Amino acid sequence: MSEEKVVLEIPLPKDNGIYEYNDMLIVKGEEFVQKVASALSSLTRIKILKFVREKPINIAEIANIISQSKANASTQIRILENVKLLKPWYEPGIKGIRKKAESNIKKVLLILE
Repeated sequence: MSEEKVVLEIPLPKDNGIYEYNDMLIVKGEEFVQKVASALSSLTRIKILKFVREKPINIAEIANIISQSKANASTQIRILENVKLLKPWYEPGIKGIRKKAESNIKKVLLILE
């Protein structure tokens, strides 16, 4: 089995925080690393990320996918939004507006400086 080496040229941030770069989330600083790691520690949230990467979906669809209530699905979405793993947006629905979520994040780089 041969190994393929990949070299990534990534602009590293100077300040601590959470940054998006193409399809990557760059996280620098202990506090921010802890927040992102905590968000990714749930198998439910990882499942949501996998489905949202395929296509934008609304809260009701997410609740159905994870077999939980809309309220719990909304809480899970908010946790992922707070660390920039998901991007929310709204569209007109039958009864008001409908919240949808999408993501283009494929990789997470944690910088432990």
